[in-house]
Amino acid sequence: MKPLFILPGWGLGRGPLQAAATALGGAFIDLPGYGEMPLEADFDRAAASIADRLPPGATLAGWSLGAMLALAIAARAPAKVGKLLLIGGTASFVQRETWPEAMPPATLGEFAAAIAADPLALLPRFVGNFNRGDAKARAVTTEILRLASPLPAGDVLATGLGWLRDVDLRLDAPRITAPTLLIHGAADPLMPLAAARALAALIPGALLQVLDDCAHTPFLSRPADFLDLARPFVHD
Repeated sequence: MKPLFILPGWGLGRGPLQAAATALGGAFIDLPGYGEMPLEADFDRAAASIADRLPPGATLAGWSLGAMLALAIAARAPAKVGKLLLIGGTASFVQRETWPEAMPPATLGEFAAAIAADPLALLPRFVGNFNRGDAKARAVTTEILRLASPLPAGDVLATGLGWLRDVDLRLDAPRITAPTLLIHGAADPLMPLAAARALAALIPGALLQVLDDCAHTPFLSRPADFLDLARPFVHD
């Protein structure tokens, strides 16, 4: 079995993913600017830097923004990624031509401005919003906020939001050669299910598994079902 490395999402750090990582035997690679990782403002250089840390043939998992980085790494450094697990992933976080199932750029701009003004006040609203539609929305939101790592510096948060605004991986996805599993909540309001379906169609041979009554954090909302999907893929 190849080692598993996990890339967390924007703003929240390792905490929400810790139980899943432990169950799967995975190790974290922090996003740039989080933990001891230096900030890298350029998405392409950040992806290359993370790829350099991976042994050949690793299993790479990512959640949300981490899934976008994992996707880019698998496409651009195929020798480093033997398997790819994307959780709540998308090829483009914002709407673009022929990519309508995403956040309007203006909405992301408003959120970025609000985060810059008062990140601690906005974090609960952000987490609550991406759990809308989840059968356990209130409990999962409370749990995420309890588990979240301390917020990184403002420039780190702004860098990640800039990536979400600018990065478009639709041309990268067809280049992926690693076996790929996408796990997605049917009610995910942040990365809509239609975007996950479109992404799965772009990646050769990709398998999309959908968890009903679940939003953006399937590993917390339906942990046993999430592990039933992820464990055979990771450990096979």
